Amino acid sequence: MQAPPAPGQQPSPQQIAAMQQAMAAEAQKRGMTPQQFQAAQRAQLEADAKKAGLTFEQYINQLKQQAYQNHQRQQQLAQQQVATGQQSPATPGPPQQGQQVPINPGTPDPRAVAVAKWLRSQDLKARACILNGQRKDMFKVKRALRAIESPAYTIASKKKNSGLPALTPTFPATEILKLLPLSLLALRVSKTDPHEGHGHAPPAKPTKRTKGLWHVRIEQQQDISPDLHYIFLYEGPQWRTKLYAGGALLLIMAVIMFPLWPVKLRIGVWYLSMGMVGLIGLFFLMAIFRLILFVATMFTVPPGLWLYPNLFEDVGFFDSFRPVWGWQEEKKKKSKSSKKGIGNESTTPTTADGQTPSAPITAAASTATKSGVSERRNLTPRIEEVEED
Repeated sequence: MQAPPAPGQQPSPQQIAAMQQAMAAEAQKRGMTPQQFQAAQRAQLEADAKKAGLTFEQYINQLKQQAYQNHQRQQQLAQQQVATGQQSPATPGPPQQGQQVPINPGTPDPRAVAVAKWLRSQDLKARACILNGQRKDMFKVKRALRAIESPAYTIASKKKNSGLPALTPTFPATEILKLLPLSLLALRVSKTDPHEGHGHAPPAKPTKRTKGLWHVRIEQQQDISPDLHYIFLYEGPQWRTKLYAGGALLLIMAVIMFPLWPVKLRIGVWYLSMGMVGLIGLFFLMAIFRLILFVATMFTVPPGLWLYPNLFEDVGFFDSFRPVWGWQEEKKKKSKSSKKGIGNESTTPTTADGQTPSAPITAAASTATKSGVSERRNLTPRIEEVEED
């Protein structure tokens, strides 16, 4: 591992080549060109510098100094281990921008649990996805960062016993969000093909898929970037699910132990079940009777009479029995009437000898209007007779 250059020192050509190779590999992994990746990293660094209240050059120098100090600290620890013969790993410093986040499985950090619980209560516009056949909630990193940088998080972190880490320039939102993958409460994922690796040809017809439902897989590199996606592995307290499961278990046990119930209670359940069967039978009898009544009145008193016409309509329970009766609604033949109207408009008036008059006959039109025929506006050009002076 090559040491980072000291502050104010220019990197060697080997270091520049190594950094360019690492940048090209990371850009290819994210589906970007090196220039696009460099522009995105610069924009992210400028945003972090603005949040820290520093200029871009001051922030870069600060990062270089921190990296150099971490490297010197690691070398000193390695020398101490060699001198004392110990083989304990060196304590790494805080992860820098673009560095892989190490995952330490075990007991979750209380701060990470508090952050996950608070983010769960926020509107991150989470969407459902499929991970190993299970539904998970997926969110975008930039929305989680906005939520942590919002005044609501600052107020919540200042509450007593909240457990939320304070948002400071030395501990920004990205470091707070990194607590989740460190405790396996949220992990970075990427979209994948559900048929990848099955070794069969793609289907002739595309299978019907739920809109917006991704099949995802967990990425090995758990870094933080605004355009990445994470899924929640933290489900929170499952007291409601446990309560429903306990209630269902008690209900099943009560049904199984029905022969052990008291006699009065069993008799009451029997009368209740008979009443429910009677109501269902009465409903079917009413449906059959209303159908017979409609068929009888359809021939005698057309168009037919319905008893409870809204019985099977998509209305409320009480609205299904209102009104008590009603006539069958006739379907209006709109298509035929519209065609007839179009035909009447297209006909051209003719005289007695079969010729088309040069001017419309206004007297006949006024007579037709008085007789009740609907008047239609004639948009054809008219020739009016004007008396000469």
